[in-house]
Amino acid sequence: MKKAEELRQDVVDELAWDTSLDAPGIGVAVHDGAVTLTGHVRSYAEKRAAEKAAKRVHSVIAVANDLEVRLPSDRRKDDTDIATAASSAIRWSAPVPSTVSATVERGWVTLDGEVDWAYQRRAAENAVRDLAGVRGLSNQIRVKPRAVPKDVKEQIQKAFHRSAQIDADHVYIDVSGGKVTLTGTVRSWSERTEAEHAARTAAGVTEVDNQLRLSSMYTLVG
Repeated sequence: MKKAEELRQDVVDELAWDTSLDAPGIGVAVHDGAVTLTGHVRSYAEKRAAEKAAKRVHSVIAVANDLEVRLPSDRRKDDTDIATAASSAIRWSAPVPSTVSATVERGWVTLDGEVDWAYQRRAAENAVRDLAGVRGLSNQIRVKPRAVPKDVKEQIQKAFHRSAQIDADHVYIDVSGGKVTLTGTVRSWSERTEAEHAARTAAGVTEVDNQLRLSSMYTLVG
């Protein structure tokens, strides 16, 4: 039996273990396996790293990331500098087409445009999210609708079975147009992420609704 306080301490310890984080500035609360992160961090990249660290902890079933980004004075950039850097990062990212653009307001980057594949949408986000000065990111890039192969569900199922990380027997797939919905249970956040990635790479998929739940060997009490 793992108590809520034990889980909270595990998350605190994992945050402290991650050298990329300023852990003392992060508060942790736990309720029914759901972790809430509060306080402040020094960058958007650090905010994402804190969330990933919490998700690595066994028995964590959900994470609410309420961390505030407070940039140190030497990392602050004006919107023009961030927009210039974002434009260059997008241009130099091979998977991202020229149809993608970025706008910046008060350090918040918004990506827009249209791409052929879901992986290109994710690549654009990866290219800009860790840039200096970024406080947040909104990905509004649209994936072009395209013909969905009749056997797309079968293709995704085969991809799941090929993956050593995915327990395919506990993941269920529903396909409607270009939208794929995943339900069922997985053993970890990495398995959940891998299943979503595999579904996104299938031909014709424009959106993935990941409703996979984490199963746990432990029961939280107290």
